[in-house]
Amino acid sequence: PPVMLVELLFRAACVSLFLPGGQGRVYPARKKPANFAVERRRVGPHVCFSGFGSGCCPGWMPTPGSGQCTLPLCSFGCGSGLCIAPNLCSCPDGEQGITCPEPPGTCGEYGCDLSCNHGGCQEVARVCPLGFSMVETANGVRCTDIDECLSAACEGLCVNTEGGFVCECGPGMQLSADRHSCQDTDECLATPCQHRCKNSVGSYRCSCRPGYHLHGNRHSCV
Repeated sequence: PPVMLVELLFRAACVSLFLPGGQGRVYPARKKPANFAVERRRVGPHVCFSGFGSGCCPGWMPTPGSGQCTLPLCSFGCGSGLCIAPNLCSCPDGEQGITCPEPPGTCGEYGCDLSCNHGGCQEVARVCPLGFSMVETANGVRCTDIDECLSAACEGLCVNTEGGFVCECGPGMQLSADRHSCQDTDECLATPCQHRCKNSVGSYRCSCRPGYHLHGNRHSCV
């Protein structure tokens, strides 16, 4: 038995010669590049290097604007809290954890939409679309269309639509580029008269050359 013990100790000593950091130092540990510390300070904290360059270490992402890896990531979301470190949330109640408890729902009948950012997602109460207002009815709260024509500044006729309104102009007039005011249409451009045409605001008038008189249809010359 003592011989076996001596043999085991001898083998252990031999193995230690070939292990990194062993007493024999047959294979010395690989040294880091001389510029590693300088490069790390220049780029910023939480930067990991590989054979393909540098990037953010796990749990971090670049901050918009600076591009430095200073924005923590919380995989489970922080709800109404704030992500202060990788998978570490600071919650409104002062507690810290990998996530924050969701506050009681305050969305009412319309439900909720999710508003998400780097710290997680939180519920936001839905509101009525643009052009609608919330009105209480016998069946509960509903979104009803707003009649914009009650306050719209249309030069011509105002037509209420679902969620909006449109302005319309009378005969001989057309809607301007501002979609509110009206401008005259030059009907003479379409040559409605056989001989001569004179445009007027909202209308036009035909006339004939000497030796002709205007037909009863007010367009042809006889």
